[in-house]
Amino acid sequence: MPSMLDHRPAESHHHTHGPGCGHDSVIHGDHVDYLHAGHVHREHRTDEGVHYDECTDCQCEHCADACAVCNCADCTCPTCNHARCQCESCSDSCAHCSCAECTCATCQHAA
Repeated sequence: MPSMLDHRPAESHHHTHGPGCGHDSVIHGDHVDYLHAGHVHREHRTDEGVHYDECTDCQCEHCADACAVCNCADCTCPTCNHARCQCESCSDSCAHCSCAECTCATCQHAA
C-alpha cells in the first residue's frame, strides 16, 4: 500500500515530531502521522536532511479528510487507515490483515 501519493512538503517546524512533542500521533500504514494544527504530517528523510510532508488525503469523492484520520462509513480509498478487508473470512482492517490468500484490492499485502 503506498503511504503517500505525492510529495507535499508541509510548513517549516521548530521541533522534531516524535513521542512527547505535544502533537497527537496516528499509525498509518508503514509510518506515523502527527496531527498538527489541522494538518497530518509525516517525517520525510532525504540526503539534504529531514522535513515533513502532508500525508495523503482520502480519495473518496465525498471526503476531504486525511487518510490517517478519515472516518467515511463507506470508504473505498486504498490508503485510508480504516478500509476493511473484503475477504469472506476476514474482519480486520486492510492495514492489519494477514489473510494467507488475501484477494482484497485494498489490503497492504495483496498482490
